[in-house]
Amino acid sequence: MEILEILVTANFWAAAVRIASPLIFGVLGALICERAGVLNLGIEGIFTAGAMAGWMAVWLGLPLWGGVLVAALTGGVFGLLHAGLTVPLGLSQHVSGIGVTLLASSLAYFAYRTALPDVSSPPRIVPFQPLDIPVLSDIPFLGPALFNQTALTWFAFIMVGVVAWVLYRTPLGLALRAVGDNPASVDAQGLSVYGLRIGAVVAGSALMAIGGAFLTMSAFDAFFFGMVNGRGWICIALTVFASWRPGKALLGALLFGAFDAFQVRLQTEVGAFLPSQVFLMLPYVLSIVALVVVARKADYPRALLVPWFKGQR
Repeated sequence: MEILEILVTANFWAAAVRIASPLIFGVLGALICERAGVLNLGIEGIFTAGAMAGWMAVWLGLPLWGGVLVAALTGGVFGLLHAGLTVPLGLSQHVSGIGVTLLASSLAYFAYRTALPDVSSPPRIVPFQPLDIPVLSDIPFLGPALFNQTALTWFAFIMVGVVAWVLYRTPLGLALRAVGDNPASVDAQGLSVYGLRIGAVVAGSALMAIGGAFLTMSAFDAFFFGMVNGRGWICIALTVFASWRPGKALLGALLFGAFDAFQVRLQTEVGAFLPSQVFLMLPYVLSIVALVVVARKADYPRALLVPWFKGQR
């Protein structure tokens, strides 16, 4: 019973929301790319590059939101590289994405070692602080769980609404969804398939990089090797779980955050009886199970992974 009581505590859900926040950015970014027909496996490296670039910018003197902008621009550059290889050239999206991951991660670590060659522990910055929203923060349960988060968490929630509105309420969103299902029809309307796909990958990659920046500028206060720890790959899986819909993407990220927060607390309760690795793998196992249940009914973009060349029939 004590274990189950964990699930109804405000601290548990506050931790779940905090863990889910970078995943929300990552899933939204992957969703935008894939809605346009491009799989972006560069997400893991883009997370790492965004984490390092945002933290480094703040450490060098920029304000926190300036660091977020630098991270987004960094992600956009890597997204442009991936889009340039896969959209007009039609190269393998899998190979290009893995290449971007390796390049972005390596460049991030190289830049860190070049800037700080003699540092044994990473310098600290002053990260985003939890907001204390009057009245709302004092609401029992909901106050500590939702209204004591940092500004970047609220920015993640806002972006869910923005992405949903753009995809389903604007001509741009209609064109973006169409280019991921039937690019020939988009071309027949006189719109640029290349432009839409490249723009989607750049915008999606910028959001992915902000997810990385969350780690160094909100969850922690420094950059260190291995901090992304597979979050990018989790976002790719959660995109399928979400059936490429922003609302379900938010739900999937919160679900994984809850799994992860739960395993940390389980270690405290029953850690003496089981190896710690059992608890560490728990959120991933549960995510795989949830993915298998949902993915069979997922309505994926029909032109995902399919290269398109102007003039082809």
